[in-house]
Amino acid sequence: MRVPRSFAFIDLSGFTALTAREGDERAVGLLSTFRSIARDVCSRRGVRIAKWLGDGAMLVSVNETALLATLLEIQHAMKTSRAALSVRCGATNGDVLLHEGDDYIGTPVNVAARLCDLAPGGAVYVTRELSEFRPEWSAIAEISPLEVKGFDEPLDVVAIEFSVLVGEAHACPICGIPLDPSVATTSARDAIGALVLFCSESCHDTWVRRPRLTPEEQGSLRSPLMGS
Repeated sequence: MRVPRSFAFIDLSGFTALTAREGDERAVGLLSTFRSIARDVCSRRGVRIAKWLGDGAMLVSVNETALLATLLEIQHAMKTSRAALSVRCGATNGDVLLHEGDDYIGTPVNVAARLCDLAPGGAVYVTRELSEFRPEWSAIAEISPLEVKGFDEPLDVVAIEFSVLVGEAHACPICGIPLDPSVATTSARDAIGALVLFCSESCHDTWVRRPRLTPEEQGSLRSPLMGS
């Protein structure tokens, strides 16, 4: 059966060298952090981890925007966790064959894997077609067409990144993604009336379900970056 899907491959850039340099125990600790972050982000955004691939993973989604948001959030979470390695990502979308109920066969899978291999640490490489579904709070960074193994012609690929600089904006209270009112998906007011911005409806819904702080508690935790 042929189905439309979006695919991404992610992995820890420099993992093999770190393992050789710092030992297996250090590598396993870093890998555990990476997998924990990936599980949390994918679960909240509705993206499936199709398989773990050593120091990486294959992700699948029926929602292109959710997939791209997931990649950017995983990168951001790894960076803010002060992990020793960054994450590189490659993604595309298209029709594939669903094989035996849980495997996918087709060119989009191969393209996503190749783009991940070509991306430097900290980069998200996606086909231009997929980039049209990027979140409002992200932006395109143009790169030259890429020569990709197995393809006769260079692929039209771009990088996606945050459109608002970290540290110069509000931060979504659930995932920490930098936002300003012009790119936030939705907003709310907290217990003391301060503006709270969200990168997605899923983050907003998670925030709404959390135990609410009293105005006094909220005031003691208020960030100087939060609006009034």
